[in-house]
Amino acid sequence: MEISRTPGPAGRGSRSWSWITTSAATPKGMAVPYGIYDPARNQGFVVVGTSYETPAFAVDGVTLWWKSYRQRMCGRAKELLILADSGGGNSVRSRGWPYHLQQKLVNPHRLTVTVSHYPPGASKWNPIEHRLFCQISKNWAGQPLKSFQTALNYIRTTTTLTGLKVRARLLRKKYEKGEKISAQEMKHLALTRHKTQSKWNYTLRPM
Repeated sequence: MEISRTPGPAGRGSRSWSWITTSAATPKGMAVPYGIYDPARNQGFVVVGTSYETPAFAVDGVTLWWKSYRQRMCGRAKELLILADSGGGNSVRSRGWPYHLQQKLVNPHRLTVTVSHYPPGASKWNPIEHRLFCQISKNWAGQPLKSFQTALNYIRTTTTLTGLKVRARLLRKKYEKGEKISAQEMKHLALTRHKTQSKWNYTLRPM
């Protein structure tokens, strides 16, 4: 699976979606999309949050995808490979990202998860950018997002000639920035770093 931090509007470089507004001067809320793309099945899944893109939010999105769709397709699959950008909620520098993966996905689902991060500046080679988010941006075409439902509709109706299908879910849970994961807590992770580029490649196993 390919995952990404939030996409830029209409394909531009910014890493946040526009404010959802009732009028130009009255902000109603902010949509924070977090995407997952399955290249083998040409299927996308986007979680739209309403607060901040944090490691806890990112992992909740991945876990929701696994529980809602991928687990049914994979049956008794015991391993998952995640190719992730190096910033945002799944930042390579974040302790929260592997910590929450261990607690919310790996342990409860007895799933061995290997994570490989794209190096900084290399996310443009992540297939999710041009196979999923680029297509969502084309479908959206910069139109005003007047409600969360409008945003969800643009995502869900995105398709391509190659058969892309996209599901989307709204996640209203509130996430706070600045979560601190201690070095002691990190010692309790069943995390093995790979010999090649160990900072960017590691595996988490059930405990």
